[in-house]
Amino acid sequence: MTIDLPPSLMIRDVHIADRPRERLVRQGAQSLSNQELIAILLRTGTKQESVLHLANRVLNFIEQIQELKNTTLEEIMSVKGIGEAKAVQLLAAVELGRRLAQQQTDEKFTIRSPKDAANYLMPDMTSLKQEHFVVLFLNVKNQILHKQTIFIGSLNASIVHPREVFREAVKRSAASIICAHNHPSGNASPSPEDIDVTKRLIEAGLIMGIELIDHLIIGDHQFISLKEKGYM
Repeated sequence: MTIDLPPSLMIRDVHIADRPRERLVRQGAQSLSNQELIAILLRTGTKQESVLHLANRVLNFIEQIQELKNTTLEEIMSVKGIGEAKAVQLLAAVELGRRLAQQQTDEKFTIRSPKDAANYLMPDMTSLKQEHFVVLFLNVKNQILHKQTIFIGSLNASIVHPREVFREAVKRSAASIICAHNHPSGNASPSPEDIDVTKRLIEAGLIMGIELIDHLIIGDHQFISLKEKGYM
């Protein structure tokens, strides 16, 4: 939700009880709109516009608030009125929120089904612009010990080498692993390369005594389990 103010109306002209910081103190952070939260992080506007107008233009630039986590410093600074200091403040807040969310999900999260693994991974993977190959390392109770991005780039058997995956599995004393990668196109259908990589990892896991439980492909808010599809 955004608040439309006349261009000539600066933040100091807004009644003090309606200013974002004052409203946060009185009503709590959950009562504020995305625009108001961004305005608090930006702190000040410019000589030409209020901080609320500046925050509104940031929202218009990224289109969806979720996209802020994928926006670079340079992209934010391309918004008129956003210098390096304001861009850094925004990115720092985004990263802090990401770490807090990750810490909550990392606490003994148990995988009982492909959907559990997908729900754990999709918030970070569904909107990535490049392919990321991620591995979840599990203990004997299928609880997540560690999550790690093994590589970034197009998936093929020569790049995704089993030794990179299982070296970390041994280091973490993992009993099993779940692999996942995203398709930036949004289509989660497996490619021949996806299937070839999965077969190699299954074979390596049998030798290492560390089972590959599943390989998920993450699309646009959807996923496919290669195990459920009968590829493993």
